Order: sequence, then C-alpha cells, then structure tokens
Amino acid sequence: MKLRPLFLAISLIFISASIFSIFRWGFRPSIDFAGGSIWEISLPSQPHSDQITQIFTSQDISLLSISTGADNYLIKFQDISQPQKNALDVAFRQLDADFGQLRFETLSPSLGKELLKKTIFSIILSSLALFLFIGRRFKDRAFGISAVLAMFHDTFILIGSFSLLGHFFGAELDTLFVTAVLTTLSASVHDTVVTFDRIRELRFKNFKTEWVSLANQAVSETLVRSVNNSMTIIFMLLSLAILGGDTTRWFAIALLVGAVLGTYSSFAVAAPLLLFLKKRKQN
Repeated sequence: MKLRPLFLAISLIFISASIFSIFRWGFRPSIDFAGGSIWEISLPSQPHSDQITQIFTSQDISLLSISTGADNYLIKFQDISQPQKNALDVAFRQLDADFGQLRFETLSPSLGKELLKKTIFSIILSSLALFLFIGRRFKDRAFGISAVLAMFHDTFILIGSFSLLGHFFGAELDTLFVTAVLTTLSASVHDTVVTFDRIRELRFKNFKTEWVSLANQAVSETLVRSVNNSMTIIFMLLSLAILGGDTTRWFAIALLVGAVLGTYSSFAVAAPLLLFLKKRKQN
C-alpha cells in the first residue's frame, strides 16, 4: 500500500487519456447504434474491395466498411430503400455472375438509440445492485462504495480505450462491445470481492491491527491467485484477438482490456479506496 501514490498516478494518466480521446475524437458507432444495413454476399471471382467501393459510390450510397474472408464479403452501409437495394443486386450480378446473397439486415437509428439507453440503464442498475449486495454482505458501506468506484474506473478506461482504438485502428462500438463492458463489470468486482473478503477475515482475527497492514497482508495473499486466474483468461483472449476473425477480434480485445483492468484495480484501486474511506471515517 506504500505504492498508492504510484497507483493513483497511473489511474489518473489512463483516465485523463480516456477523457481526452472521448472529447477529442469520440467513438465510431457501428450500425447497432447508428443504424444502417449489413450485407453479407458471396463473390467467387473475389474482386478487389475498390471495385465494391466504386459500385456504392456510383449509387450514391455511403459505405461504412468492408470485411473480406475468402469469397465472402461483409459490407456495412447506410440505410437504403428497396429500389436502391435492387440496383445494388443488378450491379453485383454484373460484377460477378455467381453473385449470391447470404444475409441482409437493416437496423433503424431509433432502434440503435433504444439499445444505447438500455445499455446505460443496465450498467446503472447492476452498479446499484452490486453496491447494495457488497455493502450488506460486508456490513460496511465503505466496501460497497470502493468496489463500485473501482468497477467504474475499469469501465470508463475500457470505454476510453475504444475511443483511441476507434480513432487509430477503426474499432467500432457494437453489441459485442456492450457484452464486453458488462463482463468487465463482473470480472472487476470478482477479484475485488476476493481481496475484500480476505481483509474482512484478517480484521476479524486481528481487530486492533491497522487497516493499512490488513490491506497489505490481504493483497499479498490473494494477488498471486488473482494474477494466475486472470492469465488463463488473458492467454485465451490473446489467441482469439490474434488468430480470430474480424467479427470477434475487437470483442476479444475489449475482454482482454477488461480482464487486465479488473485484476489491476482489485489491489491498486479498490484497496486504496477502501483505506481512504476508512481513514476519512476515523477522522
């Protein structure tokens, strides 16, 4: 716990970078939030993506992204009318006589906004439930407040990291990212509760021992377990991020960032926050 100032500096750097990126560059929302269409097609002749881009440009349709895999193409673009869809079918049959449609989905912007509202509501509701549950189980609100604040620390940095990744590497916010954020909430609190539970056990055995000493001993006894447990997840997510397809790569990266943050915050954020609240209460 003597390294608390260092942990605070590291967290402030990441939070400041997240705030700067969010306000400076914002996010790249996928059609899940912004609305639009997803079209998965088969083109056995495997034309270059520039030829596909030219077709959309000639039809005056805003193209968002093209992902390729063998002779399959996953294309994302703005919402279109039925005549525009028919014109695209004709153009692609001219490009490749064996053209085939595998999937076509359209999501309106209103549904995207509704999904965003539900995501924010779910995060708020889960945070409140965790605060009440942890505070009740530990019979001390300081534990609940520290755990929830550490959880928000991880969530905010994860969201900010995807602003940076979106600006430099084209990462998009989609429903899989929402899943990764909610999973990060769980992973963050999981390691924190293990550390807090050990602090509570030591406090019960050594009631007169100072909170700093209790936190030091608890972190020392649980840190190796937490790191080893997280590494098994990190190895799998690294493999998925490097070797996986385009549709799951950013999801794996989001989970990877969340797993690292969850392990870090359990001893570097949650425990120091608990000590701060206990010291303030004693004063």
